[in-house]
Amino acid sequence: MTDNKQAIPGVLKALDENTEAALARLVEILKIPSISTDPAHNDDCARAADWCAATLADIGFEASVRSTNGQPMVVGHYRAEGEGVIPHVLFYGHYDVQPADPLEEWDSPPFEPRMADDGTNGKIIVGRGTSDDKGQFMTFLEACQAWKSVHGALPVSVTVLLEGEEESGSPSLGPFLDANAEELKADLALVCDTGQWDAASPAITTMLRGLAHAEIIITGPSRDLHSGMYGGPAQNAIRVLTSILGDLQDAEGRVKIPGFYDGIIAPTPEQLAQWVALGVDDKTYLAAIGLERMAGEQDHSLLEQLWSRPTAEINGIIGGYTGPGSKTVIPSKASSKLTFRLVPGQEPDKIINGFKKFVSDRLPADCSVEYLESGGSLAVGFDVTAPAFRCTAEALEEEWGKAPVLMGCGGSIPIVESFQTKLGMDSLLVGFALDDDRIHAPNEKYNLISFHKGARSWARILEKLASL
Repeated sequence: MTDNKQAIPGVLKALDENTEAALARLVEILKIPSISTDPAHNDDCARAADWCAATLADIGFEASVRSTNGQPMVVGHYRAEGEGVIPHVLFYGHYDVQPADPLEEWDSPPFEPRMADDGTNGKIIVGRGTSDDKGQFMTFLEACQAWKSVHGALPVSVTVLLEGEEESGSPSLGPFLDANAEELKADLALVCDTGQWDAASPAITTMLRGLAHAEIIITGPSRDLHSGMYGGPAQNAIRVLTSILGDLQDAEGRVKIPGFYDGIIAPTPEQLAQWVALGVDDKTYLAAIGLERMAGEQDHSLLEQLWSRPTAEINGIIGGYTGPGSKTVIPSKASSKLTFRLVPGQEPDKIINGFKKFVSDRLPADCSVEYLESGGSLAVGFDVTAPAFRCTAEALEEEWGKAPVLMGCGGSIPIVESFQTKLGMDSLLVGFALDDDRIHAPNEKYNLISFHKGARSWARILEKLASL
């Protein structure tokens, strides 16, 4: 069996010496317009899946493309010597990408990746999917490629799962996990769909907010009414709706839904101290989006609000006449879409039920409410003292020369919750994207230093995990 501590210098040397070949492989997958939301690109998604399976096979994985009701899944298995004694990890990524629209805002064709010099970031690669998520998952595959080419083996057993519907809501993923749970179970999941703290600082994402979503329709009168004939005595559905929604938060930014904060698991004093030490300035953060004052809970810092506090947000309102000119109408109906970002200790169903009570308590007697599809996913938090976290932090510090930031994430990654609930696995969230990568936007980019040091980081992480 290979002594992994003695083996890692050769792996890192191979990654340093083969950067051009690694970039050539990245360019190949970037050229495939695997847009999962557009049926016109179904063949491209299939082609991307085939490419991923072939690349895994070249490394030494037993790889296959699996059909679903939507875009195909790619599964690869590598069984290392000593399997059952050494760890087995499941690596997750996605090969599908967002649509490239608006095309006129790209400086070059989105599926013709190009290298460029960036004044802030140095060498970059520009194209759709460079950061989300093709560049990211290729850092892991390049690390595996280097281990295999230098030593003929990987230091741990690895299963790779690459899906093709992440950018369209992953409708096939849940059923696929259910049907293949035994095959996909491992000791730990590795997810590389997150980011660094900044261009020179690595990070491990230790918590993700969950999500609950709801849509409501308020109905007042049985039909739209002439405001001159009925204005005054008749209920206005928009007025009723906005009155209810306007009461969601109090003057201090706290959500007023009954039981909304019950059972919340607060961050530890150590976590709060680390967040303070990051020195994030709320005024600078808000100035970048043209704002000056924080609107959330006034007794919590910006990072607390983003990472460890729940929210209630109104995402859209529809009602009445919205065409050109005026129309003196009292609308019969008004609707709204809402989302709630959740933290550990909250359950989506309880939050939705609390919201329904909040609405019913404020609904006038002669109005009715209809609730359309609702649902959500749980928040996820991890034990940062666990051995896998500690050794990953060591690996990142060895590569980057500084300890990784243990950061939260205000967004949600439902697959991480699915790994926990369906497969019984915790996840390590290590990524190398940056806030300025313009993911989902024109001129998406990935720093070449992130790509290269990301691969070196994964090589080191695999070596550390093998010692557990």
